Amino acid sequence: MNQQFAVRGQLAIGGILEAGAVVVDDGRIVEVLRSPRTGDLPSHIFDAAIVAPGLMDLQVNGGFGVEVGPDPSALPTLARRLPESGVTTYLPTLISSFVFAYRTAFEAFEAHVGTGESQGAQALGFHLEGPFLSPTRKGAHPLAAIEQADERLFDELLECGRVRQMTLAPERSGGLERIRRLRQRGIQVSLGHTDASLEEFKAGVDAGAEMATHLYNAMSPFGHRAPGSIGGALTDDRVTVGLIADGIHSHPSSLRLAILAKGTERVALVTDMMAGAGMPAGTYTLGGQTVLLDDQGARLEDGTLAGAVVFLDQAMRNMVQWAGVTPAEAISMATEVPARLLGMTDRGRIVSGGRSDLVLLDEDLTVAATIIKGRQVYRRPGA
Repeated sequence: MNQQFAVRGQLAIGGILEAGAVVVDDGRIVEVLRSPRTGDLPSHIFDAAIVAPGLMDLQVNGGFGVEVGPDPSALPTLARRLPESGVTTYLPTLISSFVFAYRTAFEAFEAHVGTGESQGAQALGFHLEGPFLSPTRKGAHPLAAIEQADERLFDELLECGRVRQMTLAPERSGGLERIRRLRQRGIQVSLGHTDASLEEFKAGVDAGAEMATHLYNAMSPFGHRAPGSIGGALTDDRVTVGLIADGIHSHPSSLRLAILAKGTERVALVTDMMAGAGMPAGTYTLGGQTVLLDDQGARLEDGTLAGAVVFLDQAMRNMVQWAGVTPAEAISMATEVPARLLGMTDRGRIVSGGRSDLVLLDEDLTVAATIIKGRQVYRRPGA
């Protein structure tokens, strides 16, 4: 694409679609036009059914055969391949690990950032899913890493400087103080892998947590007399829930329930992608553990779910089909909502002055092309 160009179509803004065009110059959005005439636009115009902000995924463990961690090829691979699903910004995610694994993953991140990573999806920083979790709600996380996590490790993780989000269990000893310390550093806190009661969950929110990790999964269940963490997440208006819309982690009716309880403005679509996403059935890894992938999903050898293989664009389409949201609302849950959680004002929205990360979609939300900082980094063959 030339330095200045326009993308024209139905613009996804604020959960609605509105005819317009986005003018891009030098990697920024310089103008947003409603119902523009051709004479209002630069000479280079690209048309799309829907023009959306670049998608943002807060939970990416891996994909395309690679796992986030010490592997130096993982982040470059994700940067290159995620735009195929419209993702322009993401949080590489580590499940509960030991100190050496964290250190080597941080080193791999610094090496990746040092390359400039300008040609693909941007890794903003880590989502540390653990290790300060409930052993009884560990899911696919290694139990030893959870049990051995101590304050010395927490202090080291806090000092990393590359952590953007941490999932923890508020009821664990020291949990509320950890939430406060994370929030003081500007790190988003999500409650997950937790056996908290409703009251313990609320205490975590009072301490500063604003999100619940993969709603319904690895959480104390809802009961009509003991609502648990699920009840807390669904009923507390301060909480935004992460939702894996793959039909495996949550039944379509559960996805609909989340929308009825939270509204689309308090649901962030996430993938929880692991190494097998985008790959054929076979054997992969997650946190050093063997994961078996087949048409029933990704599971440890004991049958425990171990991440997902859905892509974020497919998650949007699933929400339209299963949860009854509009295409524009599905887009908002994969763009504006996660951007708000991370305090990002230059992306996640189509706004003048914003970074020109855009995804061009067909009417059915299939990705036709992805633009990052004014450069087309992906175009679907034949689009």
